Amino acid sequence: MRASVIILCVLGCAFTIGCGSVGEPLYPAVNIPTAITDLKAVERGNRIDVTFTIPATTTEGLVLKTVGSVELRVGPNAGPEFQIDRWASTATRADVTPTPSTGPVRVPVAAQQFVGQDVIVAVRLTNAKGRYSGWSNLVPLTVDQPLATPANVKAEAVPRGVAVAWTAAGTNQFRVYRKTGDEKEPSLLATVEQPTYLDAATEYGKAYEYYVEAVRGKTVSEVAGPVAITPKDIFPPAVPAGLTASAGIGSVELAWERNTEPDFKEYRISRSEEAGQFVQIAAGLEAPSYSDRNVESGKHYRYRIVAVDQSGNASEPCNPVEAIAP
Repeated sequence: MRASVIILCVLGCAFTIGCGSVGEPLYPAVNIPTAITDLKAVERGNRIDVTFTIPATTTEGLVLKTVGSVELRVGPNAGPEFQIDRWASTATRADVTPTPSTGPVRVPVAAQQFVGQDVIVAVRLTNAKGRYSGWSNLVPLTVDQPLATPANVKAEAVPRGVAVAWTAAGTNQFRVYRKTGDEKEPSLLATVEQPTYLDAATEYGKAYEYYVEAVRGKTVSEVAGPVAITPKDIFPPAVPAGLTASAGIGSVELAWERNTEPDFKEYRISRSEEAGQFVQIAAGLEAPSYSDRNVESGKHYRYRIVAVDQSGNASEPCNPVEAIAP
Protein backbone atom coordinates (compact mmCIF):
# COMPACT_ATOMS: atom_id res chain seq x y z
CA MET A 1 0.00 0.00 0.00
CA ARG A 2 2.76 2.43 0.93
CA ALA A 3 4.61 1.66 -2.33
CA SER A 4 1.49 2.47 -4.37
CA VAL A 5 1.15 5.86 -2.69
CA ILE A 6 4.79 6.69 -3.40
CA ILE A 7 4.41 5.79 -7.10
CA LEU A 8 1.30 7.96 -7.45
CA CYS A 9 3.08 10.92 -5.84
CA VAL A 10 6.06 10.59 -8.15
CA LEU A 11 3.82 10.42 -11.22
CA GLY A 12 1.85 13.45 -10.03
CA CYS A 13 5.00 15.51 -9.64
CA ALA A 14 6.25 14.44 -13.05
CA PHE A 15 3.04 15.53 -14.74
CA THR A 16 3.05 18.81 -12.84
CA ILE A 17 6.65 19.62 -13.81
CA GLY A 18 6.46 18.40 -17.41
CA CYS A 19 3.24 20.05 -18.56
CA GLY A 20 3.46 23.54 -17.06
CA SER A 21 1.48 26.38 -18.79
CA VAL A 22 1.17 26.15 -22.58
CA GLY A 23 1.86 29.48 -24.46
CA GLU A 24 1.11 30.65 -28.00
CA PRO A 25 3.38 29.08 -30.63
CA LEU A 26 6.14 31.40 -31.92
CA TYR A 27 6.16 31.99 -35.69
CA PRO A 28 9.11 33.45 -37.60
CA ALA A 29 8.82 37.19 -38.37
CA VAL A 30 7.84 37.93 -41.99
CA ASN A 31 9.59 41.36 -41.95
CA ILE A 32 7.22 43.05 -44.40
CA PRO A 33 7.86 46.81 -44.52
CA THR A 34 5.17 49.16 -43.27
CA ALA A 35 3.43 50.99 -46.12
CA ILE A 36 4.71 54.47 -47.01
CA THR A 37 2.25 57.19 -46.01
CA ASP A 38 3.88 60.52 -46.98
CA LEU A 39 4.39 60.21 -50.75
CA LYS A 40 4.53 63.57 -52.58
CA ALA A 41 5.01 64.38 -56.27
CA VAL A 42 5.64 67.76 -57.92
CA GLU A 43 6.34 68.55 -61.56
CA ARG A 44 9.54 70.61 -61.61
CA GLY A 45 11.03 71.62 -64.94
CA ASN A 46 11.26 68.53 -67.14
CA ARG A 47 10.92 66.02 -64.32
CA ILE A 48 8.54 64.83 -61.62
CA ASP A 49 10.16 65.17 -58.20
CA VAL A 50 8.93 62.31 -56.01
CA THR A 51 9.66 62.29 -52.28
CA PHE A 52 8.74 59.85 -49.53
CA THR A 53 10.04 58.33 -46.31
CA ILE A 54 10.81 54.63 -45.95
CA PRO A 55 9.44 53.57 -42.54
CA ALA A 56 11.82 52.23 -39.93
CA THR A 57 9.51 49.39 -38.85
CA THR A 58 7.78 46.31 -40.23
CA THR A 59 4.08 45.51 -40.12
CA GLU A 60 4.85 43.56 -36.93
CA GLY A 61 6.38 46.58 -35.24
CA LEU A 62 9.93 45.26 -35.54
CA VAL A 63 12.92 47.24 -36.78
CA LEU A 64 13.14 47.10 -40.59
CA LYS A 65 16.70 45.94 -41.23
CA THR A 66 16.68 45.51 -45.00
CA VAL A 67 14.69 46.91 -47.93
CA GLY A 68 14.59 44.48 -50.83
CA SER A 69 13.42 46.93 -53.51
CA VAL A 70 11.40 50.08 -54.11
CA GLU A 71 8.62 49.86 -56.70
CA LEU A 72 7.74 53.41 -57.76
CA ARG A 73 5.21 53.73 -60.56
CA VAL A 74 3.61 56.55 -62.57
CA GLY A 75 0.63 55.84 -64.78
CA PRO A 76 -2.62 57.25 -66.22
CA ASN A 77 -5.44 58.03 -63.82
CA ALA A 78 -8.51 56.00 -64.81
CA GLY A 79 -10.79 58.19 -62.71
CA PRO A 80 -13.78 56.58 -60.95
CA GLU A 81 -12.88 53.17 -62.42
CA PHE A 82 -9.39 53.25 -60.92
CA GLN A 83 -8.16 49.89 -59.63
CA ILE A 84 -4.70 49.73 -58.13
CA ASP A 85 -3.73 46.31 -59.54
CA ARG A 86 -4.91 47.16 -63.06
CA TRP A 87 -3.16 50.52 -62.86
CA ALA A 88 0.11 48.94 -61.64
CA SER A 89 0.13 46.46 -64.53
CA THR A 90 0.47 49.28 -67.09
CA ALA A 91 2.05 52.12 -65.09
CA THR A 92 5.67 53.00 -65.84
CA ARG A 93 8.13 51.84 -63.20
CA ALA A 94 10.77 54.39 -62.26
CA ASP A 95 14.35 53.43 -61.61
CA VAL A 96 15.16 53.58 -57.90
CA THR A 97 18.73 52.36 -57.63
CA PRO A 98 20.66 51.82 -55.55
CA THR A 99 17.97 50.64 -53.16
CA PRO A 100 17.74 53.21 -50.36
CA SER A 101 17.60 52.38 -46.67
CA THR A 102 15.08 53.74 -44.20
CA GLY A 103 14.56 57.49 -44.10
CA PRO A 104 13.82 60.28 -46.61
CA VAL A 105 14.09 59.47 -50.34
CA ARG A 106 13.94 61.74 -53.41
CA VAL A 107 13.53 60.27 -56.90
CA PRO A 108 13.49 62.31 -60.14
CA VAL A 109 11.23 60.85 -62.85
CA ALA A 110 11.37 62.08 -66.46
CA ALA A 111 8.12 63.95 -67.15
CA GLN A 112 8.18 64.13 -70.95
CA GLN A 113 6.15 60.97 -71.65
CA PHE A 114 3.38 62.09 -69.27
CA VAL A 115 2.90 65.68 -70.54
CA GLY A 116 -0.79 66.41 -71.05
CA GLN A 117 -1.92 63.49 -68.87
CA ASP A 118 -3.56 63.08 -65.49
CA VAL A 119 -1.47 60.48 -63.70
CA ILE A 120 -1.30 58.63 -60.40
CA VAL A 121 1.98 58.21 -58.53
CA ALA A 122 2.37 55.40 -55.98
CA VAL A 123 5.15 53.42 -54.33
CA ARG A 124 5.54 50.20 -52.38
CA LEU A 125 8.42 48.22 -50.90
CA THR A 126 9.55 44.63 -50.76
CA ASN A 127 11.51 42.85 -48.08
CA ALA A 128 14.64 40.80 -48.72
CA LYS A 129 12.49 37.83 -49.84
CA GLY A 130 10.42 39.87 -52.28
CA ARG A 131 7.26 40.15 -50.19
CA TYR A 132 5.38 43.39 -50.83
CA SER A 133 4.23 46.08 -48.46
CA GLY A 134 0.92 47.76 -49.11
CA TRP A 135 0.78 50.60 -51.62
CA SER A 136 1.48 54.09 -50.37
CA ASN A 137 -0.99 56.95 -50.44
CA LEU A 138 -1.90 57.69 -54.07
CA VAL A 139 -0.86 61.07 -55.49
CA PRO A 140 -2.82 62.44 -58.47
CA LEU A 141 -0.89 64.84 -60.71
CA THR A 142 -1.65 66.73 -63.91
CA VAL A 143 1.55 66.91 -65.96
CA ASP A 144 1.77 70.15 -67.97
CA GLN A 145 4.32 71.58 -70.35
CA PRO A 146 7.44 72.43 -68.32
CA LEU A 147 7.74 76.00 -67.05
CA ALA A 148 10.72 78.06 -68.14
CA THR A 149 13.24 78.82 -65.41
CA PRO A 150 13.35 82.52 -64.43
CA ALA A 151 16.39 84.18 -66.00
CA ASN A 152 18.67 87.14 -65.27
CA VAL A 153 17.98 87.14 -61.54
CA LYS A 154 19.51 90.21 -59.93
CA ALA A 155 19.63 91.54 -56.38
CA GLU A 156 20.33 95.20 -55.69
CA ALA A 157 20.60 97.18 -52.49
CA VAL A 158 18.05 100.01 -52.37
CA PRO A 159 17.14 102.45 -49.58
CA ARG A 160 14.26 100.25 -48.35
CA GLY A 161 16.08 96.90 -48.48
CA VAL A 162 17.08 94.55 -51.32
CA ALA A 163 15.28 94.64 -54.67
CA VAL A 164 15.18 91.28 -56.49
CA ALA A 165 14.25 91.24 -60.20
CA TRP A 166 14.25 88.66 -63.00
CA THR A 167 12.86 87.95 -66.47
CA ALA A 168 10.39 85.20 -67.29
CA ALA A 169 8.24 84.06 -70.19
CA GLY A 170 4.50 83.55 -69.81
CA THR A 171 2.02 84.54 -67.13
CA ASN A 172 2.99 82.77 -63.95
CA GLN A 173 3.35 83.34 -60.27
CA PHE A 174 6.80 83.36 -58.74
CA ARG A 175 8.15 82.15 -55.42
CA VAL A 176 11.07 84.07 -53.93
CA TYR A 177 13.34 82.33 -51.42
CA ARG A 178 16.14 83.68 -49.25
CA LYS A 179 19.02 82.04 -47.42
CA THR A 180 21.09 83.81 -44.77
CA GLY A 181 24.03 83.01 -42.56
CA ASP A 182 24.24 79.39 -41.47
CA GLU A 183 20.79 78.39 -42.74
CA LYS A 184 20.95 75.03 -44.52
CA GLU A 185 17.92 75.60 -46.74
CA PRO A 186 16.39 78.75 -48.24
CA SER A 187 13.14 80.02 -46.72
CA LEU A 188 10.12 81.15 -48.73
CA LEU A 189 9.75 84.93 -48.58
CA ALA A 190 6.75 85.51 -50.84
CA THR A 191 4.70 84.41 -53.83
CA VAL A 192 4.30 87.31 -56.27
CA GLU A 193 2.55 88.02 -59.56
CA GLN A 194 5.23 90.28 -61.09
CA PRO A 195 8.93 89.53 -61.75
CA THR A 196 10.09 91.82 -58.94
CA TYR A 197 10.21 91.67 -55.16
CA LEU A 198 11.38 94.06 -52.45
CA ASP A 199 12.85 92.39 -49.38
CA ALA A 200 12.41 95.05 -46.71
CA ALA A 201 13.59 92.77 -43.85
CA THR A 202 17.33 93.05 -44.45
CA GLU A 203 20.30 94.37 -42.52
CA TYR A 204 23.31 96.21 -43.84
CA GLY A 205 26.50 94.14 -43.79
CA LYS A 206 24.65 90.81 -43.67
CA ALA A 207 25.04 88.27 -46.50
CA TYR A 208 21.96 87.01 -48.35
CA GLU A 209 21.27 84.57 -51.17
CA TYR A 210 18.11 84.76 -53.28
CA TYR A 211 16.37 82.09 -55.36
CA VAL A 212 13.33 82.32 -57.68
CA GLU A 213 11.03 79.72 -59.24
CA ALA A 214 8.01 80.06 -61.52
CA VAL A 215 4.71 78.48 -60.43
CA ARG A 216 1.52 77.58 -62.31
CA GLY A 217 -0.92 75.52 -60.28
CA LYS A 218 1.02 72.47 -59.06
CA THR A 219 3.71 72.86 -61.74
CA VAL A 220 6.95 74.62 -60.87
CA SER A 221 10.08 75.50 -62.80
CA GLU A 222 13.66 74.74 -61.96
CA VAL A 223 14.98 77.07 -59.28
CA ALA A 224 17.05 80.04 -60.47
CA GLY A 225 19.87 81.18 -58.21
CA PRO A 226 21.50 81.67 -55.88
CA VAL A 227 22.20 85.36 -56.36
CA ALA A 228 24.35 86.65 -53.50
CA ILE A 229 24.46 90.15 -52.05
CA THR A 230 25.73 91.86 -48.92
CA PRO A 231 23.92 95.21 -48.85
CA LYS A 232 25.86 98.26 -47.71
CA ASP A 233 24.41 101.52 -46.46
CA ILE A 234 25.25 104.07 -49.14
CA PHE A 235 21.90 105.83 -49.00
CA PRO A 236 21.63 109.24 -47.34
CA PRO A 237 18.56 110.41 -45.45
CA ALA A 238 15.96 112.57 -47.15
CA VAL A 239 16.71 116.26 -47.47
CA PRO A 240 15.22 118.05 -44.44
CA ALA A 241 11.94 119.70 -45.39
CA GLY A 242 9.90 122.67 -44.20
CA LEU A 243 12.73 124.80 -42.82
CA THR A 244 11.58 128.14 -41.39
CA ALA A 245 13.52 130.97 -39.74
CA SER A 246 11.94 133.60 -37.49
CA ALA A 247 13.31 136.43 -35.39
CA GLY A 248 13.27 135.87 -31.64
CA ILE A 249 14.50 137.91 -28.70
CA GLY A 250 18.19 138.20 -29.46
CA SER A 251 18.09 135.09 -31.64
CA VAL A 252 16.95 133.48 -34.88
CA GLU A 253 14.67 130.50 -34.30
CA LEU A 254 14.83 127.61 -36.79
CA ALA A 255 12.33 124.77 -37.17
CA TRP A 256 11.77 122.01 -39.75
CA GLU A 257 10.11 118.63 -40.29
CA ARG A 258 11.57 115.59 -38.55
CA ASN A 259 13.26 112.87 -40.64
CA THR A 260 11.70 109.41 -40.29
CA GLU A 261 14.54 107.12 -41.40
CA PRO A 262 15.18 104.36 -38.82
CA ASP A 263 18.95 104.92 -39.06
CA PHE A 264 18.79 108.70 -38.71
CA LYS A 265 21.53 110.11 -36.49
CA GLU A 266 21.76 113.92 -36.50
CA TYR A 267 21.23 117.29 -38.15
CA ARG A 268 23.99 119.73 -39.06
CA ILE A 269 23.30 123.43 -39.56
CA SER A 270 25.30 125.83 -41.71
CA ARG A 271 24.93 129.62 -41.74
CA SER A 272 25.84 132.35 -44.19
CA GLU A 273 26.31 135.88 -42.87
CA GLU A 274 25.59 138.81 -45.19
CA ALA A 275 25.71 136.65 -48.37
CA GLY A 276 29.05 135.12 -47.40
CA GLN A 277 30.13 131.45 -47.46
CA PHE A 278 28.15 128.88 -45.51
CA VAL A 279 29.89 127.77 -42.31
CA GLN A 280 28.74 124.94 -40.05
CA ILE A 281 27.53 126.30 -36.73
CA ALA A 282 25.91 123.24 -35.15
CA ALA A 283 26.03 119.42 -35.35
CA GLY A 284 24.73 116.44 -33.42
CA LEU A 285 21.19 117.82 -33.28
CA GLU A 286 18.47 115.20 -32.88
CA ALA A 287 15.48 117.54 -32.53
CA PRO A 288 14.13 119.43 -35.58
CA SER A 289 14.69 122.88 -34.10
CA TYR A 290 17.57 125.22 -33.25
CA SER A 291 17.99 128.62 -31.61
CA ASP A 292 20.85 130.69 -33.06
CA ARG A 293 21.79 133.19 -30.34
CA ASN A 294 25.12 134.18 -31.82
CA VAL A 295 23.66 136.89 -34.04
CA GLU A 296 24.09 140.65 -34.43
CA SER A 297 21.07 142.89 -34.66
CA GLY A 298 20.22 144.01 -38.18
CA LYS A 299 22.41 141.51 -40.01
CA HIS A 300 21.11 139.17 -42.71
CA TYR A 301 21.59 135.45 -42.11
CA ARG A 302 20.88 132.46 -44.31
CA TYR A 303 20.52 128.92 -42.96
CA ARG A 304 20.49 125.44 -44.44
CA ILE A 305 20.37 121.97 -42.88
CA VAL A 306 21.82 118.54 -43.67
CA ALA A 307 20.54 115.20 -42.28
CA VAL A 308 23.09 112.45 -41.46
CA ASP A 309 22.52 108.72 -40.80
CA GLN A 310 24.36 106.23 -38.58
CA SER A 311 26.75 105.30 -41.41
CA GLY A 312 27.76 108.92 -41.99
CA ASN A 313 25.78 109.33 -45.20
CA ALA A 314 24.72 112.98 -45.48
CA SER A 315 21.76 114.33 -47.40
CA GLU A 316 21.95 117.24 -49.77
CA PRO A 317 21.45 120.54 -47.93
CA CYS A 318 17.92 121.88 -47.96
CA ASN A 319 17.06 125.13 -49.69
CA PRO A 320 18.34 128.01 -47.56
CA VAL A 321 16.03 130.35 -45.67
CA GLU A 322 16.85 133.93 -44.67
CA ALA A 323 16.26 135.97 -41.55
CA ILE A 324 17.26 139.39 -40.21
CA ALA A 325 18.45 139.36 -36.63
CA PRO A 326 16.29 141.58 -34.38
